Amino acid sequence: MKKPSSHTGRRKIEVTDDGSPNERSPNESLPNDGATVAEAETEQSDDPTAGLQADLDRFRDLALRSQADFDNYKKRAAREKEEAIKYANSSLLERLIAIVDNFELGLAAAKSESEQSPIYAGMSMVLKQLTDFLAENGLQPIDAEGQKFDPNLHEAIGHEPNDQVPEGTVIRQIRRGYRLKDRLLRPSSVVVSSGMGQQKVNSGW
Repeated sequence: MKKPSSHTGRRKIEVTDDGSPNERSPNESLPNDGATVAEAETEQSDDPTAGLQADLDRFRDLALRSQADFDNYKKRAAREKEEAIKYANSSLLERLIAIVDNFELGLAAAKSESEQSPIYAGMSMVLKQLTDFLAENGLQPIDAEGQKFDPNLHEAIGHEPNDQVPEGTVIRQIRRGYRLKDRLLRPSSVVVSSGMGQQKVNSGW
């Protein structure tokens, strides 16, 4: 009867270079260092904290832009409201200056008859009240006669040769213009000098 082999059931123990036993099983594989590094990088790239930080930065930038747009809107709304209040009476004043035009025409007709007439005195008083009211509301008349023609303030309805008035200067104001504060409400209708007459220019004058 044969005896069982003495090697049966025994685990092989390897000895390392420094003489210490290595009890790793012969079927156990050594760790793969490359695979371990790749797994670590994958875990780092999949870190949810990095994605949350990017979203936070994006939403913060969006909030700042929205705040800036809202501030600009408030400033624009305040400016439009101020201008609306400033020029709220423009349409009313524009209608009143048409009444002033008629008063000035009537006053000129009354003056041609007699400046001592009670009608003339009464109309002068009413006209002064109207002009004072308009001035209190920011209306400023434009006196164009004798001034250099300005297309921003004047509307030329004709040109006349004139030996006494330089070319481009307003000879007569047919209808007075007005400004409402810093805005032109109505330009002055004027006749502008075209300079010396053609006959005198040809004769050497």
